[in-house]
Amino acid sequence: MSFDRPFFGTALLAAAAVGALTLLAPAMVLPARAQATQQPAVPGSAPESNAANVPAAQASAASSASSPDQANPVQQKSLAARAIEKVRQVAKSANDIFSRVPCLPPKGGGKSMGSLPHVARKLAAGQPVVIVAFGSSSTQGWGSSSPAFTYPNRLAAQLHRHYPGADITVLNHGVGGEDAPEMMKRLQTSVIDAKPDLVIWQVGTNAVLRDLDPAETAKVVAEGIARIQAAGADLVLVDPQYSPRVTEHGESASRMVKLLGKVAELRHVGIFPRFEVMREWHDRQDLPIHTFVTADDLHMNDWGYACFAQLLGDDIIKSVGQIKLGVNVPAQVQTYRPM
Repeated sequence: MSFDRPFFGTALLAAAAVGALTLLAPAMVLPARAQATQQPAVPGSAPESNAANVPAAQASAASSASSPDQANPVQQKSLAARAIEKVRQVAKSANDIFSRVPCLPPKGGGKSMGSLPHVARKLAAGQPVVIVAFGSSSTQGWGSSSPAFTYPNRLAAQLHRHYPGADITVLNHGVGGEDAPEMMKRLQTSVIDAKPDLVIWQVGTNAVLRDLDPAETAKVVAEGIARIQAAGADLVLVDPQYSPRVTEHGESASRMVKLLGKVAELRHVGIFPRFEVMREWHDRQDLPIHTFVTADDLHMNDWGYACFAQLLGDDIIKSVGQIKLGVNVPAQVQTYRPM
């Protein structure tokens, strides 16, 4: 795995977007050919969607869009200076995020999370690839300091670097506060209608926080998997994050992780075990919780999203490489296990 400033280029582009947010209006500028779209947060709609946890970039955009006097050149100059400084700060953060704490793979290694034949065929044929990141607030990017630092944008940048000639689009269809039942209501419009080649479905956290039955969540997820597979897309599940507000519900969290893994195994889809990977950061790599979790004790921070995206991207690249080389990945190893 490379740690040599892997997200510098994307962060510069997104940082320019932050400047644009400050000067003009809340519009997003995204990396060329490796794009991610984001939907607005839904404050107060569920435990994972709390208005106090709005990402710093969103709060900054709201406060700076307070109708400055566009005819005042002194004020415009001041706004421009602040925008330039913001660009520098974001670029520096992206530049050294892994130099402060390296992003290491699980110490025990791990099996491949399984083959991604649809994506591999598209890449091998030079055809456009569409990836939908589907989930709740940690897909949407709550806790990140900039749109550039959400996991879908980080992943898009990594894949674009690895496949520089490929037309890869990553769509961020995360909505804060949702879990499986709410996601199923928009599965058609947010996922299937996009005609994705790969769906990365992050699910289960809000069900744990609400003390809902993990078995019911697993049943709904299984129905969603069947619909996504029928649409011809590859699929990777992402289970809940390891963070204090989740581990407070220890029994429910453990059952959720186990059941999602079982569903993935039975349906022959990939699973990225975020819970176990994040627990390893803390237990085996000795990282303090707030190295990768924000002060709300729930959402991942810039480093957490960046390392998560890096490890997920490495697995996707490995899986695609196996298919392109003609390696047959048996169904019984379709799930990634870090331990």
